Amino acid sequence: FLLLKIMSDYETITVEKRDKVAVITINRPDKLNALNKTVHSEGVAALDELRRDDSARVVVITGAGEKSFIAGADISEFAGQTPVTQRDLFHEKTFFNSIDVFPKPVIAMINGFCLGGGCELALACDIRIASENARFGQPEINLGIMPGGGGTQRLTHLIGEGRAMEMILTGDMIDAATALQFGLVNHVYPLAELEAKTMELAAKIAEKAPVALQLCKEAVKFAAKS
Repeated sequence: FLLLKIMSDYETITVEKRDKVAVITINRPDKLNALNKTVHSEGVAALDELRRDDSARVVVITGAGEKSFIAGADISEFAGQTPVTQRDLFHEKTFFNSIDVFPKPVIAMINGFCLGGGCELALACDIRIASENARFGQPEINLGIMPGGGGTQRLTHLIGEGRAMEMILTGDMIDAATALQFGLVNHVYPLAELEAKTMELAAKIAEKAPVALQLCKEAVKFAAKS
């Protein structure tokens, strides 16, 4: 792949262009790529720019390092928050919803922990590809709160009410093999093969007619939500 960094002025993410595929990497490995306000705002800004870039046909989202895709929300930001102020944050434009309404295909390349808000971000993507060491969960219940980034809806739509209910009410993690069995992910590969396999699929999709891609995505998402 031709590798070209197209945006370099972000604090918490990197954005690279590989031919017709753009790769957004959450770049907070010391925090296991936990989501904070800056990640959300920069993710939204990056997607807004990629929406206008006709040469970017597909977007891949991943996390820096081999341990974690996104380990959840950065709970250090919860200090001093009330339930009302926390709720109001989700009335703002979030990375989750920007992915959900993004007109081009979005693939989550899941390397390691995919928990809480990280799982919700993956759920907002169109296709999810995981490494064998990936772990999935909605552990919010263990903090006395509920998933606030769409997990209660998107997880239920994807894997069914019973399985979603168990994951959300227990806060337990599942491994990649179980996620594949549930239909939470499309494919599972050894970590050493994850990037190559994901980029192979992304490149294949990127060669399709862009208008058809957008219309197909809209139609499938409408069917899934109806």
